Amino acid sequence: MADLSTDVRYVKGVGEQRAKALARLGIHTLRDLISYFPRAYEDRRTFKRVIDLQPGENACVRAMVAADPTLSRIRKGLELVKLRAVDETGALDITFFNQTYRKNDLRRGETYIFFGRAEGSLLRKTMANPVVEREGGGTFTGRIVPIYPLTAGVSQTILMRSVAQGLAACRDQLEDPLPEEVRLSHGLCHVGYAYEQIHFPAGEEELAVARRRLVFEELFLLAIGLKKLRRRRDELSCAPWADTDLVDFYAALPFDLTGAQRRAIGEITADLRSGRPMNRLVQGDVGSGKTMVAAAALVCAAWNGFQGALMAPTEILAEQHYQGLAPLLERLGITCGLLTGAMRAKERREVLARLADGELDVVIGTHALISADVSYARLGLVVTDEQHRFGVAQRSALSAKGERPHLLVMSATPIPRTLALIIYGDLDVSVIDELPPGRQKIETFLISPDKRQRAFGYVQKHLDQGRQGYLICPLIEEDDSGLQSVTQYGKLVKEAFPTATVGVLHGKMKPAEKEQVMEAFSRGEVQLLVSTTVVEVGVDVPNAVIMVIEDADRYGLSQLHQLRGRIGRGQYKSTCIL
Repeated sequence: MADLSTDVRYVKGVGEQRAKALARLGIHTLRDLISYFPRAYEDRRTFKRVIDLQPGENACVRAMVAADPTLSRIRKGLELVKLRAVDETGALDITFFNQTYRKNDLRRGETYIFFGRAEGSLLRKTMANPVVEREGGGTFTGRIVPIYPLTAGVSQTILMRSVAQGLAACRDQLEDPLPEEVRLSHGLCHVGYAYEQIHFPAGEEELAVARRRLVFEELFLLAIGLKKLRRRRDELSCAPWADTDLVDFYAALPFDLTGAQRRAIGEITADLRSGRPMNRLVQGDVGSGKTMVAAAALVCAAWNGFQGALMAPTEILAEQHYQGLAPLLERLGITCGLLTGAMRAKERREVLARLADGELDVVIGTHALISADVSYARLGLVVTDEQHRFGVAQRSALSAKGERPHLLVMSATPIPRTLALIIYGDLDVSVIDELPPGRQKIETFLISPDKRQRAFGYVQKHLDQGRQGYLICPLIEEDDSGLQSVTQYGKLVKEAFPTATVGVLHGKMKPAEKEQVMEAFSRGEVQLLVSTTVVEVGVDVPNAVIMVIEDADRYGLSQLHQLRGRIGRGQYKSTCIL
């Protein structure tokens, strides 16, 4: 019996070469192998007669090879093996591409199970590259078969066989992480049974039982891990900050904060006075005013003699934060600096020196804030904007620049509170659930591509009123998906809006080019911005009120929400068309 930490190459049937391919899927040990769960399943339990095959459907057929397979070389790199298989109802013509071994592997007069996509017509049934198994094999046909995510050099067959060998090697080694009383009280199956059935289910019911058990286990262990994190955090202590009177901060603002913003600031100041490091998530829709809440926290830090660092995911967003916050903070006697990767060496050295000697109270920047050469005189508060863009390691790297600094993370991605407690279980959660006066809800519509011209007409109306808009598409370059690239789409947009100035933006452009396009859009010189998700964060143009997102089904909900957040940033009514 093998230990679960055994290198996967020592599992029977895997070996050195296959182990290298599996490593590309993140499979290094026996535990990794058996924990590499299928992404889907294919039900191959039903057998069809040849006459009953419907073009376009996947099906299993039991048929006899009627004549010796023939091999033909069409051109270099393309070899075909053809054969005819028959049952009592008809004939099935089968073609294998570049599987030369099939010529000698499949013998006339023997019966096999073929599984594949049926094609052809009612009179002539065909199948290309089917899965083949001898009658009675039962490994790849006649059962529910797992479908795994793959990589080059690893086929479904290889992965299935490797997982089967892995399960056989460790069947008695699987220790149950769930306490027996927890398992029994929730009616959950044994861990060994769960692993067997998640990979090779006997039926739908067995698969459901296994999945329920493994989902429960995952959430159970996550909950315990988060509880340990929270307990460890509760054991930490730091010097409590003084109760900061923010009257001057509120007076310096050109507008009144909403009740939700004031509530979040109250929760933050209570954390700062508590004598333990703050770990708080501020969640609020785009435009709800999270930045002003962060500003209040940075003011508290400075007035308590500490430095504050605000980390943004893009240079554009870091600069916008700096331009928005620096004048406000400096009116309150708080010095503010900007640190990004694109700065000139001389400017960077100056900022680093001012940070290290404590001359700067607040620094705003990108990942540059966690570079090895950045040191802080007395870092007391770390703020990260667009939380979903930063991993725990990046937050920790910035926190490590000080002695137990307070941590404030901000996110515009809407997360139900209960889910937020699971995902960010080590964080306290503040929700800003009000929009400032004058901000309007963004209307969102889903339409089919055949209504694109009507949508473009609606965009033109807004351009005629002097407004601006975004047109988003998913691809930088063409691929085999049939979708348009951003450059192709840009041409289409220029033709559709001949009188408008159109800018194109994507991730493969040089930073200076991107900056140029964004600045032109910000100044209103570009009316329509055709872009990929590079605008997902960090663009604030109050005059942009309309957005069209092409192939919206290609994005996650979080991305769609972030993209939509680029509009609705001013007093005008905004519309997003998916």
